[in-house]
Amino acid sequence: MVNFTIDQIRGLMDKVTNIRNMSVIAHVDHGKSTLTDSLVSKAGIISSAKAGEARFTDTRQDEQDRCITIKSTAISMYFELDQEFMDDIKQKKEGNGFLINLIDSPGHVDFSSEVTAALRVTDGALVVVDCVSGVSVQTETVLRQALTEKIKPVVIINKIDRALLELQQDKESLYTSFLRTVENVNVIIATYYDKGMGDLQVSPEKGTVAFGSGLHGWAFTLMQFANRYAKKFGVDKEKMMVKLWGDNYFNPKTKKWSSKSTAADGTQLERAFNMFVLEPIYKLFSNIMGRKKADALAMLEKLDVVLKSDEKDLEEKALLKVAMRKFLPAADALLQMICIHLPSPLTAQGYRYDALYEGPLDDECAVGIKECNPNGPLMLYVSKMVPTSDKGRFYAFGRVFSGTVRSGQKVRIQGPNFVPGKKEDLFLKTIQRTILMMGRYIEPIEDCPAGNIIGLVGIDQFLLKSGTITTSEVAHNLKVMKFSVSPVVQIAVQVKNANDLPKLVEGLKRLSKSDPCVQCFTNESGEHIVAGAGELHLEICLKDLEEDHAQVPIKTGDPVVAYRETVQSESSVVCLSKSPNKHNRIFMKALPLDEELTDEIEDGKINPRDDVKVRARELAEKYGWDVTDARKIWCFGPETTGPNLLVDVTKGVQYLNEIKDSCVAAFQWATKEGPVAEEVVRGVRFNILDVTLHADAIHRGGGQIIPTCRRVVYASMLTANPGLQEPVYLVEIQCPENAMGGIYGVLNRRRGHVFSEEQRPGTPMYNIKAYMPVNESFGFTADLRSNTGGQAFPQCVFDHWQLMNGTPLQPGKILDIVTGIRKRKGLAEEIPPLDRYLDKL
Repeated sequence: MVNFTIDQIRGLMDKVTNIRNMSVIAHVDHGKSTLTDSLVSKAGIISSAKAGEARFTDTRQDEQDRCITIKSTAISMYFELDQEFMDDIKQKKEGNGFLINLIDSPGHVDFSSEVTAALRVTDGALVVVDCVSGVSVQTETVLRQALTEKIKPVVIINKIDRALLELQQDKESLYTSFLRTVENVNVIIATYYDKGMGDLQVSPEKGTVAFGSGLHGWAFTLMQFANRYAKKFGVDKEKMMVKLWGDNYFNPKTKKWSSKSTAADGTQLERAFNMFVLEPIYKLFSNIMGRKKADALAMLEKLDVVLKSDEKDLEEKALLKVAMRKFLPAADALLQMICIHLPSPLTAQGYRYDALYEGPLDDECAVGIKECNPNGPLMLYVSKMVPTSDKGRFYAFGRVFSGTVRSGQKVRIQGPNFVPGKKEDLFLKTIQRTILMMGRYIEPIEDCPAGNIIGLVGIDQFLLKSGTITTSEVAHNLKVMKFSVSPVVQIAVQVKNANDLPKLVEGLKRLSKSDPCVQCFTNESGEHIVAGAGELHLEICLKDLEEDHAQVPIKTGDPVVAYRETVQSESSVVCLSKSPNKHNRIFMKALPLDEELTDEIEDGKINPRDDVKVRARELAEKYGWDVTDARKIWCFGPETTGPNLLVDVTKGVQYLNEIKDSCVAAFQWATKEGPVAEEVVRGVRFNILDVTLHADAIHRGGGQIIPTCRRVVYASMLTANPGLQEPVYLVEIQCPENAMGGIYGVLNRRRGHVFSEEQRPGTPMYNIKAYMPVNESFGFTADLRSNTGGQAFPQCVFDHWQLMNGTPLQPGKILDIVTGIRKRKGLAEEIPPLDRYLDKL
């Protein structure tokens, strides 16, 4: 029976100090949804017997079938914290009722855009780490995303039942594996965290690390054991917690603590963590699994665990589950950790507001966000669209950062391209309804104050994927989210019956709304393209498209990969193009940019909005640029943010600034469709060496300059030894030793190369890391499983762009790829000859 009402939740929404917004993040299959179940069952939404198997937050049928989470799901729950733990909360608080808004996010790398969308609207993260496989590639990715969004992590080490039952680890080796996991997490935190947030390192003695088993529904933090022993021995709880971790040993003969593992008389002492924490757990496990039921029941009585008569009749694992669940309930441990250590919206927005808001940090909106003020101007960020049962309609899912949102309120809806003072991407509309997201169903509520997560009805027609909703005339946007994956795999879709085409077009619109990362567009030859992060992502998107969004049978082509065009050396000649009226000339050369600089531009570390002097100094010191050149970067491209630069290195040209806008427009156009295969250009610097212009302004307008500048960009690329860059995956594979031969075989066939392999200490598993071109990745998972008898588990993350050997101007593999791309795009098969773009003096 649900043990709270919607009115209770609405009442708590106003007590902003007692709200916790959190996401559950981890590598795929480390037990996020299973752990979430124990909290959901404590709230009375599902029965405790089902917790761990129900996976309540996996709402779709295919999530239940595949046993993975695909979409992140939000759920709001009300809890009361025991009075004895209230003093441990160091932030402001009112009463002991807490509202926890929890988002369960997917762990598979193809869906990490869902994780970003979840993290934006929360302030804390519960990082789940499997104690057998440890900190994996995706654990690091999601943790890095959380830290860049200024989100505070707490950790739970999950699946301890496996370490005890399958690996049969002894107490000391279990302790060392915990220690190593905590250290690995702290290394990642130290690498990426923001200095303004204080110390984020997690440690068991602070109570920010829990240990447990989600499937069996039990977990503990050192605080619970310290509490138990503090009452028993009459010592201070804080002091006891510190003693229970690290190199602390208790001598039962002398009743003294020491930091050395041997006593004065030479006897070996047992570590306090093993003695006081692991010993009772190990004893229970060995008694129940060793069929010493009488001993086990006697022990449970001593621990004040009351079993019902029918529960006492259970055997082995079933009894173990019930006993451990009553001895150390997972929900209590998680709840204490969440309420005590994760920040309330009031605390979090105080240090997050500068990373959230694009405008000046002293205007009314920024101040409203910083104070989490329910009476300030409304500032609400919509992070994703959730499909409703009503076909083709979506709930806008987001977080109120300032003000209060109500049904029927008139608001300004600002899309991601909105610029203050302009009218584009701005709508003035009323909100139809505000609703509370409750996992599989929704509850209507009247209004929702700052600091809460909310769903809105009636906004979906005006926003594509995300945006800002506000009531203030001067509001700037809340910052657009940065995804850690990019859509590099594309597939063409078409309908089986020509009459269904309009439905497909409508379905593609809905598909691109429903997923934060997917892109749907029509290419030059008229094909409908769906682009996603990987094979699994595309498979799920196409299934949704066929079954939910378009509802017509569709057929698909082969998946294709996006390439990037680049140059490999400086232009061999100074290229010249004349305008159509022969009165204007532009001279240019192209040369490759530093790979490191290209990456920094793509990561946004060097961007067009930087202060020019600062950027010029950095380019001069780090990459050896001439400072005057660095100050005269005209623009970045394509899309004004891409990793190509147009630099003016001319000396004393008349009227030059008049043609700047035309040149910039031409440069954006040319870098979006390169000369070789009309793919995006990457990592090229174009120097404008000289310009001759007609004296009369009418003869040097956009119509004369834009085509000329585009032609000279193409000419300078074709004379600079053009090349292709292909996307490369970082593959991480976990496998036992006997499967490693099969893995090397599969990778060698697919142009992959292994650059690290290491054994997980204490387990028979190896971690292999390799690079593999995305183009070779189709069917990789199936191939790998068939060659290793299903023992290897790969994860592929897009890692970097890599230059391919050779040039498309000579026969060879690259020319074949280029010809294939041109054929697919419906262009002439031959690469255009140089004299089409290059003019003679």
